[in-house]
This record gives sequence, structure tokens and C-alpha cells, in this order.
Amino acid sequence: MKIYESEIKDGLGDILSEESGIACCAVAESCTPEEGSKFKKLLAGDSAVAQNEDQIDLYYLKSILVSTGWNKNDDVFDPKELWSAKDTPEDKPFNFMHNEKDIIGHITGNTVVDFEGVEVDCGTGGVPDAFNILTTSVIYTEWSDEDQRSRMQKIVSEIEDGKWFVSMECLFPDFDYAMTAPDGTIKVVKRSEASAFLTKHLRSYGGSGKYEDYRVGRLLRNLSFSGKGLVSNPANPRSVILEGNEFFDESKAEILTISSTKENTMSDNHDTQILDLQRELAEAKTENEVLRDKVTAEKETEFQSKIEALETSVADHVQEIAAKEKENKVLAESLKSQEEAFASRNEEAKSMEDELAAMKSQEALMQRKAKLEDLGFDSDEAIATVEEFGSVDEETFDKIVAVMKKKAGMPPWMKKDKDKDEDKDEDKDKKGDKESPAKADEEVDSAEANVEVLEDAEESAEVAIAEAIGEDDPAESLRAVASEWLGSILQSVPKENN
Repeated sequence: MKIYESEIKDGLGDILSEESGIACCAVAESCTPEEGSKFKKLLAGDSAVAQNEDQIDLYYLKSILVSTGWNKNDDVFDPKELWSAKDTPEDKPFNFMHNEKDIIGHITGNTVVDFEGVEVDCGTGGVPDAFNILTTSVIYTEWSDEDQRSRMQKIVSEIEDGKWFVSMECLFPDFDYAMTAPDGTIKVVKRSEASAFLTKHLRSYGGSGKYEDYRVGRLLRNLSFSGKGLVSNPANPRSVILEGNEFFDESKAEILTISSTKENTMSDNHDTQILDLQRELAEAKTENEVLRDKVTAEKETEFQSKIEALETSVADHVQEIAAKEKENKVLAESLKSQEEAFASRNEEAKSMEDELAAMKSQEALMQRKAKLEDLGFDSDEAIATVEEFGSVDEETFDKIVAVMKKKAGMPPWMKKDKDKDEDKDEDKDKKGDKESPAKADEEVDSAEANVEVLEDAEESAEVAIAEAIGEDDPAESLRAVASEWLGSILQSVPKENN
């Protein structure tokens, strides 16, 4: 298709080069003739059905492929153009959803019928003013692939429920402009470099379908039908198969060109209007550029303001962070100084405590030494004894000292007996052995016995004291030992004769 400069400027170059085809939809219907059907006679003929009908692996259906006139998409099929293309659908592929790689059947035949369903004799007479092209086609129902077979059975079932449509596929290398005036008169404008500005007004290319007071349609040229597709949701289906399009016949239309517009009623000032449109377009472009620059400048100003605000905010936060870091550094240094001072004071306190403890320990040792010296210990013995009993607490030590004091003393009766013995020894020396030997032996044995008892008691007391020192509660043990010791001494000593 040739593309004109004005169409390229309007941004339609790619669309025109890519879309040189059209699709129109009609309801797909089963082709089985029924009694009373207006198509029964047609379908019985050879012109519109397959010659090898009633094949078990084929499903037959029919549909209106296309009709003359102005359709709902503002595509216009002129009777002469369509008549020339009436035989092109036969033997063309039947695809699924306009996918040329998914062929499900083919078109088997076609014929021309009027809008009452009566076949038109194509061998005699001229071209009818209005007609339909009726096509029959088949769907391949038997497939070796089980999934494909099930798929075709489902499609056939839905076709019989009226859920599917048939959309024709048509190729056209060129088009002109069909125009309808408010009074209903029909005009045709040849597409050229001068008239190509009308393309952007066509609905097929995103326009409104209107130019000034005219309705504008696309008049297709040199048609050729390339096939048809089975579609489920067509853009513009015909609700009734034989519903005709709006009438259009180019032979009854006024042919216009841009050079002749001044001589026609289409527009008395068409050239002026073109210049005005071009000027308006230039002004609109200028305004658009100015507006774009303004918006860009405003956006830049807004962005700059936001950036400056953010930079200020960031700078403030940086300063705050720096101040906090400085403050934290001062606090850390102060804390470190306080910790060092506290550690120094702790060391001093510990040193003083150690010194005080040493002084107290020395004082206690001196007190213990003094206590032992009171018992008759010389200085060295007292020091050695204090060191020996260094692990004993003060109370226990005092008890040991008390026991030692008791041990160091002698009962009065012992002293009296000793004096008597000394006197007797002196008398014996003087008088000789005047008393009987038996009595003297008795007294000696008694004295020796008393001494032995005392010595045994003392030894027991010493052992008990030594054992008591190692027990859990030596103070209680020492009390018991001292009591037992004194008691044993008193029991062991005989009573004096009166």
C-alpha cells in the first residue's frame, strides 16, 4: 500500500504498512439443512457445499462471509468491488482465532445471495445493488492426537450452541474515502497526496469517523479474500446473519477530487481550510512546545527547591550528628577520668585495708604473746606458740590459755602432802627407820599412786586439748575437757585423815 507524506506526519505510516487486511464477523451455523429453512435449496446445490458431503471426519458449517455496503466499522464494500472478489474465498484456509499456524479446516464453496436469502444468478444480468457472499466450510473432527480430537468435539458442541463466530480475512492494497453528507448524499474522494489528510479521521486508524459535517468511511479497493477464522469474541459480530449493511453504491455516488472541491458542495473553501488546519497545527505545536518548556521549567524549579530543602536538612542533620559526637566524646573522656579516679581510690582503700588488717593481726599476735608470757613462757617460746596456733580464733585461743593456767597451778592439798612428805623424810633421816617398813611402803605407794594419777590426768588433758583444737567447735570441746580434767583430778586424790 502506498503511504503519503501527510499520513506519515500524522503518525499512521506504520499502521498503514502493517494493516492491509480486514476481518468482519458473522455467526457460525451448522450446515445441516432443515425442512423449511430458507437455505435448504442453496445448501443442496453444488455451488456452496463440498462435493464430498456427508464425510464422517468433517463437520459442515455455513456463514455470511461479507455483505455490500457500509458496515459498523465504517469499512465500505462497493458492490462492484465485492462482485469481482466473490470467488476468491473458495479453498482458502479456516483457522482458529486468526492464527495461521492453527488450521482447523477450509472453505469448501461460496455463492451470492440477496438479503432475503435468495441465490443470485451470477451468469446473467448485471451486478446487484446489494448482496451477501455466503460460504460453506468444514472443520476437521478426526485427529490422531486425542487432545486435538477432544478439542474439536468441544468446539463443534459450542458452535451448535451459537457461541462461536466466523470472521473473514480480506486483503486490500489500497482504499479511497467514502463520504456521506448530512442530507444523505454519497460522495467518493480519491486517496492521493492532497487528500491523504483524511486518513487520520477514519475510525480504523483512531479517528472519529467524521470530517466537518461528513461521515467518512474507508472504501476498500481490489479485494481478495484470504480465508476466515473461528473467533469466540469478535469485535463487531453481526447479531443476525442476514442483517444487511447500510446501503452504498459507488456508481450512484459523486466522485470528488481535491482539485474539483471548489466546484462541489463538499467544501467551498477546502484549500483555505487546509491552510488553516496547517496553521492551527503549527500554532498548536508551538503552544505545545511553550507549554512543555514551561512545565519543564516548573518541574526543574520544583525539583531544585526540593533538592535545596533536602540538602539543608541533610546539612542540619550532619551538624547535629557532629555536635552529638563531640558531646559523646567529652562524656566518654569524663567517664574515663572518673573510672581512673575510682580505680585509684579503690587501690588506696585496699592498701589501707591491708595495712589495717596487718596492724590488727600484729596487735592480736602481741596480745597472744603477752598472754603466754603471763603463763611463764619466755619471749621466743611465746612467739613460737602463737605462730603454731595462728589459725585458731581468739575465743578458742583464750580458752586454751585458760586451760594452761589451770594446768600450771597445783591444788593446795597436793602442796600440803608434799610438805608432810618432806618433813617425814627429814624425821626419818634423823630418827632412822623407827616406823615399820610396811607402813612406810604403804605411804610411798599411796604418794606414787597420786602422782601417777595426776600425771595421767594431765596427759589425758593435753591429748584432749590437742584433739579439741582440730574439731569444728574447739571451744565447746575445751570446756568439756577442762571440766573432765579437773573432775578426774579431784576423784583421784584420796581424802585426808582427820
